Amino acid sequence: MKSKLAPSRWYRIIPIVFVTYSLAYLDRANFGFAIAGGMADHLNITKGTSSLLGSLFFLGYFFFQIPGAHYAARKSAKKLIFISLILWGGLAAATGMVSSVGSLIVIRFMLGVVESAVMPSMLILLSQWFTQKERSRANTFLILGNPVTVLWMSVLSGYLIESVGWRWMFIIQGAPGIIWAFIWWKMIDEKPRDAKWMTEREKDEVEEQLSLEQIGIKPLKNYAEAFRSRAVILLCFQYLLWSLGVYGFVMWLPSIIKAAPDMDIVKTGWLSSIPYILAIAGMLAASFFSDKTLNRKIFIWPFLLIASLSFFGAYFLGTYNFWLSFVLLVIAGGALYAPYGPFFAVITEILPKNVVGGALGLINSIGALGSFVGSYLVGYLNGNTGGFESSYILMACSLAIAAVITIFVVNSPAKKESDILSDV
Repeated sequence: MKSKLAPSRWYRIIPIVFVTYSLAYLDRANFGFAIAGGMADHLNITKGTSSLLGSLFFLGYFFFQIPGAHYAARKSAKKLIFISLILWGGLAAATGMVSSVGSLIVIRFMLGVVESAVMPSMLILLSQWFTQKERSRANTFLILGNPVTVLWMSVLSGYLIESVGWRWMFIIQGAPGIIWAFIWWKMIDEKPRDAKWMTEREKDEVEEQLSLEQIGIKPLKNYAEAFRSRAVILLCFQYLLWSLGVYGFVMWLPSIIKAAPDMDIVKTGWLSSIPYILAIAGMLAASFFSDKTLNRKIFIWPFLLIASLSFFGAYFLGTYNFWLSFVLLVIAGGALYAPYGPFFAVITEILPKNVVGGALGLINSIGALGSFVGSYLVGYLNGNTGGFESSYILMACSLAIAAVITIFVVNSPAKKESDILSDV
């Protein structure tokens, strides 16, 4: 990636944050494979309990976003992520050793708690390294860890469950997080001023540009003022609805595919990976053109609308044509992920530095609440209706509303970003 400011940032920072977020994302998606691959039968998990377990992660994730983001912004994102990686790896591996639903409930909730700080901490760290014209791409390379992980994890999990069972799948996929924590601590620097691999001139240029970008942003006294702003409130609601669709899709796609005739867990793994290939391409394209034009809005709402229409299409097709429905699900999956880079760039561009950490934590925590609702309700509807049509309608409607909110809350480049925040 070319950059006028310290090109070395791209290959020193981005690969490390990419791998870190990739490892931290494993537990969000492999649970769906474990349920489809025998975990439910072995532990006597009912369909209702399965929905609760799938969503409990996001409940823990919801409660601890703001404290984690505040710590990362005021003290150290590097230290917080290091601790989170070790705890996450241990809890993920422990999932493979559970013998009762009660212990699984505790582990799923605690996984959400320890991972809650990773996403906002990463975004705060990147905002200290990359400028406005680079931020959508930087955020996208971070969040690419999401679809890339689900892509290879989908294939690998199918084979692991087939060969060694769901317990060893969790243990094998949890251990790397602990090892990587120490690599993270050694390789990452909190801010450009800490980097020994940059020249003094490069450090000064990056920090000067980041400081200049803060000049045009409306100052806010504290978190309370930021949280009451129109932009933050609407972005919270938008991200809740978007996340409902994303994690309703991610958590239950393996079960949707597995229900098709003559489908085994290995085939399920391969087919489940396909939407994430499209997601990667969409994310890279959207972030590139978003940074080039600085028009964030046009690279967010159209993708959400496409995902919504795809779920509506899958609803109308029903169970009569699995492969055509699958094509629509692939399109939906790709469109769901494409806007992440531009979306998180918006947040860091409309809020001053002193409150952006808390706002990121708030928005991400509300998104986690949407993830909880989505993963629970989609599982509940699938189990109680005996089909997937009702959950398609739920995800389609939530994404359509999210697209409309985006149109109204995110300003075009012609308007000053500071004007987005209304007077409190």
